[in-house]
Amino acid sequence: MNKQKIISDILTHLSQELSAIKTAANNAHLAATDDQSVAETQYDTLAIEASYLAEGQSRRVADIQQAKQAIEQLVMRDFHKEMPISLGAMVAVSQDNDDKKWFFIAPAAGGFKGVIDKKHYTVITPSSPMAKALMGKFIDDDVELMINANKHHHEIMTIY
Repeated sequence: MNKQKIISDILTHLSQELSAIKTAANNAHLAATDDQSVAETQYDTLAIEASYLAEGQSRRVADIQQAKQAIEQLVMRDFHKEMPISLGAMVAVSQDNDDKKWFFIAPAAGGFKGVIDKKHYTVITPSSPMAKALMGKFIDDDVELMINANKHHHEIMTIY
């Protein structure tokens, strides 16, 4: 499995998100400093709201830049049957012999969905419940995950 393709897809996604957030941050900054935003009464809060939005967007820019850096620094390795699941693993799990669900454990970009070798996967981070359940486990181990007070059992089928 070409994990470098996964990394490339994640970085492309983060770059696109970063570009959109930078545009939004610039627009919010312009709105906060625009002459039309000057308060006419004590109840006119347009400029204040725009400045809060600009600050939030700027924080999001920094978060995405950190995520890109974390993904770029991720050391790729191939996993084999005797290796425990850790950061950088592509893992397939099955629940009650249903179709396999694929997860890529990365330091950032949780929730990103991609396709590689006709396999749909979801990026999860070590702080996610699924990654916490998987980390340190091996092929054929069972993991238990609580979702809305319901226990879900998964069997680890494959690790790359």
